[in-house]
Amino acid sequence: MNIAFCYESVLPARGGCETYIADLSRRLVADGHHVHLYACRWDAAFLPRALTFHQLPTITGPRFLRPWRFSQACLNALHQHSHDVTVGFDKTWGQDVLYPQGGLHVATADYNTRKSPRRLGRFAAVVAKTFDLAYWSYVLLERRQYLGSKKPLIIVNSFMVRDHFQHYYAVSSQDLHVVRSSIDPGRFPEHDRLKRRQETRQEWALRPSDVVGLFAAMNYRLKGLDPLLYAVARLGATPAFRERASSFRLVVAGHRNFARYERLATRLGIASQVRFIGHCADMRNGYFAADFLVHPTFYDPCSLVVLEALACGLPIVTTKANGASELLNPPQDGFIVDDPHDHEQLAWCMGRFLDPARRLAATQTARKTGGQWTFEQHYQQLMDVFRDAAARKSAA
Repeated sequence: MNIAFCYESVLPARGGCETYIADLSRRLVADGHHVHLYACRWDAAFLPRALTFHQLPTITGPRFLRPWRFSQACLNALHQHSHDVTVGFDKTWGQDVLYPQGGLHVATADYNTRKSPRRLGRFAAVVAKTFDLAYWSYVLLERRQYLGSKKPLIIVNSFMVRDHFQHYYAVSSQDLHVVRSSIDPGRFPEHDRLKRRQETRQEWALRPSDVVGLFAAMNYRLKGLDPLLYAVARLGATPAFRERASSFRLVVAGHRNFARYERLATRLGIASQVRFIGHCADMRNGYFAADFLVHPTFYDPCSLVVLEALACGLPIVTTKANGASELLNPPQDGFIVDDPHDHEQLAWCMGRFLDPARRLAATQTARKTGGQWTFEQHYQQLMDVFRDAAARKSAA
C-alpha cells in the first residue's frame, strides 16, 4: 500500500505520538509498504531511510491558527500526489483516516477543569474557557474534522475515547475503530537492565535499597503532579512508610521547568524524598531505575508512558481518566484511583508497593500485562482499518 502520514513535527526523541509514528513507519517499510511523511520538521535519524519526506513550510502565527494553516498545507500537498490511504494524527482534516492519539479537544478541555481541587477554581476554569480563542478555534476545527461532508474512519485507542466521540459528536460506531495503543518492545531491551539501574540510581542520588516511584510527564499539572506531591506527604504519615524506614523516593522526570513543584515539595516537608531530574534523554534509565510508575492524570486517552512502564515490568498507579487503565487488572499489576485529588487513596496505593513481596508479585504480573497487547496485534488491526479506508476510497 501507498500510505501518507500527516504530522507537523516528527522528532521521536520527544516521545509520544512522534515516537509512535517512527515505530509504525519502520514496521510498514519492513512489510514492503511505501510510506510518505508530510511534515514541517523531522529527525531522519529516527526514521526509516525508505520513507519519502514531503517538506511543508514552517507554520507561523498565533497558536490557535497554526493547526488550521498546517492542515491546509497538508491538503495542498496531498492533492499533488496519489496515495491509497492518508492518515492524520492530530488537528488536521480531509484525510481518509484520523487517529487522534490525544483524544478529543472538547473532552480534554472538560477534564482540564478538574485540575482545581475546589469548585470555585473549576468554575473559574470554565468561565476562562469561554473567552479562550484557542479553545473555540480547536472546537471549530474538530467539528470540521469529524462532522464535515467527508466522513473519515476514526481510530481511537481506548473505550473511554470511543465513548467521548459518541457523547460529544454522536459519531456512528461504524466509523469508530478501537485499536489499543502499543509500543515497540524492541526499544526496551533488558540485557543491561541491572547496569543501567545501578548507574542511574547513583546519578540521581538514590540508594540501592530505596523504593522508587517514577512520575514521567511533560505537562505536570494535567498529569497530576500537584496532588501526587500531597499524596507523598500523606504517605509519610502512614504505618507502611514508617515500617520501611523512610525508604520511598519519588523521581519526577519530564519538563525542565519544575521550580514551582520544588517549592511545593519544600513547603510540604518532602523535599528530601523527591528527585526532580527534568528531561530524561533515555527513558529506559528512568524505568529501569524505578520500582513502579505513578501517573495520577486528570486526562489521558491512553498513556504511552503506562505501556512503556508495563513493558519494563513496572506496576502502575493511575486514574480512571486514563484510557490505559482499561488494560490493568488491579490489584495484581497496579491500582486505579477514582480522583487524583483523593490524596489518601493515592498514598494508600503507593504504600502497597513498599512491601517487597507485594511489589515483586506486582512486577511479575505487570510484565505479563505489558506482553499481552503486542505491537504486532496493534499493527494488524491498524492494517485492517487502512485496507477498509483504501477500499472505500477506491469505491468512491
